Amino acid sequence: MSTKRDFYEILGVGKNVTAEELKKAYRKLAIQYHPDKNPGNKEAEEKFKEAAEAYEVLSDANKRAQYDRFGHARPGGGGGYQSHEMNMEDIFSQFGDIFGGGGFESFFGGGGGRTRQRKGSNLRIKLKLTLDEISNGVEKKIKVNRLVQAEGVSYKNCTTCQGQGQVRKVVNTMLGQMVSATTCPACNGVGQLIDKRPPGVDSSGLVSKEDTIAVKIPAGVADGMQLSMSGKGNDAPGGGIAGDLIILIEEIENADLKRDGNNVVYDLHVSFIDAALGTTVEVPTITGKVRVKIDAGTQSGKILRLRGKGIKDINGYGHGDQLIYINVWTPKKLTSEEKTKLESLRSSANFQPHPDAGEKGFFERMKEYFG
Repeated sequence: MSTKRDFYEILGVGKNVTAEELKKAYRKLAIQYHPDKNPGNKEAEEKFKEAAEAYEVLSDANKRAQYDRFGHARPGGGGGYQSHEMNMEDIFSQFGDIFGGGGFESFFGGGGGRTRQRKGSNLRIKLKLTLDEISNGVEKKIKVNRLVQAEGVSYKNCTTCQGQGQVRKVVNTMLGQMVSATTCPACNGVGQLIDKRPPGVDSSGLVSKEDTIAVKIPAGVADGMQLSMSGKGNDAPGGGIAGDLIILIEEIENADLKRDGNNVVYDLHVSFIDAALGTTVEVPTITGKVRVKIDAGTQSGKILRLRGKGIKDINGYGHGDQLIYINVWTPKKLTSEEKTKLESLRSSANFQPHPDAGEKGFFERMKEYFG
């Protein structure tokens, strides 16, 4: 179970916060705990990173929906939706728009000459999983084509920005000097230009390479969930931080079992005779087939529960259950002999519907199992 603080609590907002309110809350904390305002203060730096990670998740509609549902899940063994610890370069490159496009450096008058590290682009793949793999977790080896630094490429410092990746401009105002920093137009923020490159290498000094990557999928993932592997995306041109590999989970439909959250559902059809007299039947589960007892007089719509036979919760809160829906099968066609036998029982009082006063209806049963 994660020890991380709640993202909403970190930013001091409620779960119904709007995008604009979220942005304002993050901006306030970023100013308060910015390293340039708190030099050498490790606690302020950690709070700065913590606020940035919370905003990174909650400002993205898909990640926010997943967080609201799963909390601090740890896909791929990492730290939640942000599977790597955020460093300062990540924060400066991803959240500069909070301060109007100039970045943190321009807001605080240069930020002490900090050089940004460029980050490579992310890769996105789809990964199909069976219900059994989702239930137990699985390790998959997948092949991806990544852009990596090519051998034989040499670089030189950009003369426009002197290797900083940014061009700074100082403007004198009534309030003093204001410093703005923009991405260098010559090197696109890399800080370097290619000096030499061999044939087949693109203008960024990268070449495509097929990699085999081992991916650990935790038990309990859901269809549509995105997992992130830090540093497994494309390399950054001229060096820097590699992008991430984003893995979109697709659940392969099971022929017998249907998933409902952490529960699995099975439709069991029994004959009128078995429902009336009682029997035992074999039903499939995620872990194999089991035998269940059908009591005499079982009515259609009854739900049997196999506790702990569902999906493992991704946050470690145990397992769901398997729910077995009883459907009493009525034959559509009868032989003459069968009709004669049933006609003889039509007037029997025992065959007339007379539900018990305490017997629960459909909605009461649904409320009991899902309420």
